[in-house]
Amino acid sequence: MKLDSAPPSLSGISQTENQLELKDSNDINVTTATIEQLQPVVADSPKKPESVAMIFATTFITIFLAEIGDKTQLSTLLMSAESHAPWVVFMGSAAALITTSLLGVLLGGWIATKLSPKTVEKSAGVMLLLISIMLFWDVLIG
Repeated sequence: MKLDSAPPSLSGISQTENQLELKDSNDINVTTATIEQLQPVVADSPKKPESVAMIFATTFITIFLAEIGDKTQLSTLLMSAESHAPWVVFMGSAAALITTSLLGVLLGGWIATKLSPKTVEKSAGVMLLLISIMLFWDVLIG
């Protein structure tokens, strides 16, 4: 087999003709195996969309766990204690969280039209890694 020859699928030579060529060739004594087309590991059908309830539950649990004990919750706790108007503080903090969530959803929807999911996932990972490094650096210095 010549090293500079194109693969069978690109050269226009059928697999049988290519095997005969290899058997007739005196370049190298090679045992040939049947070449099968490579199939992707992923199933032929696209990923089934998740149910609305599953997306809601996953989002709720993720955000709920991420927000427990963060500085926003502590700020809300302190504002509620100082103002003696817990329901007003609740309404204000709920409106703020809804607004920031809306911005995140709108920005995420726009980014999804411009970039592939893999790129978004890798970019988010890099950003979170950089934020973690900055926070760790702040702990070391401060």
